Amino acid sequence: MIYKLIAMDMDGTLLTDDKQISPANWHWIQEAEKHGIMIMLTTGRGFQNIKPYLDVLPSHPPIVATNGAEVWSTPTTILHRHVIPWETIKQLREIALELEEIWYWAYNTEELVRKDTWDTMEGHADSIWVKFGFATNNQELLSKLDTKLKDVKGIEVTSSNDTNREISLQGISKISGIQAICNYKGISLKETVAIGDGENDITMLKACGLGIAMENAADYVKQHADLLTASNENDGVAKLIQFVIEHNKKYNSLLKEKIHS
Repeated sequence: MIYKLIAMDMDGTLLTDDKQISPANWHWIQEAEKHGIMIMLTTGRGFQNIKPYLDVLPSHPPIVATNGAEVWSTPTTILHRHVIPWETIKQLREIALELEEIWYWAYNTEELVRKDTWDTMEGHADSIWVKFGFATNNQELLSKLDTKLKDVKGIEVTSSNDTNREISLQGISKISGIQAICNYKGISLKETVAIGDGENDITMLKACGLGIAMENAADYVKQHADLLTASNENDGVAKLIQFVIEHNKKYNSLLKEKIHS
């Protein structure tokens, strides 16, 4: 199998702990594209928090943002947007207010609104909402949150680490976004590689042709991967890209041998 696309998570995967793209990762992203392998970003971040990295990437990659709620064929062209109804946003914020100590935030198409910048619900009704999030280090509080979220209809619940919960429209995930890009580009999921470290990466690790977990991923994430790579602090993305390039070269050589045999 020739792999034509690598879908990569950002935080904890492409980015170092200080939120940088390492020189090695940057170099091998360039090499992937020279070898005809498409790179795409698949992240829980809102599009607003992806923009700063687009200027330093060597191309204009497809983007799956806010865990699949927004799918961009290029950084300037959106294919799909899956909107959370306003009534659901209100219900989620009411849960946050009931739990008091919990941190919360939400992405609309214009901005990231946080607990400390929300103020009131006035003025937000006309916004287009794509994600809601909760965070706390208190596991007992998270357990109470999980119970309350079961009563909210029409949502998908995931997390990017053990201290948060991220809410999208039901049925929306990173893999639904990757599938949309594959359909648009005429690529099979079997021809894709996914690499990530969080719970919200599991759907793509399981569904793509090759699923790669970072060394820094939790064990429950690693168990869904086909292979492991180095950590985000040790250029795990670069090493994965090298592996895929070499795999494709060997596969092409085998095809040529069969043709000429």
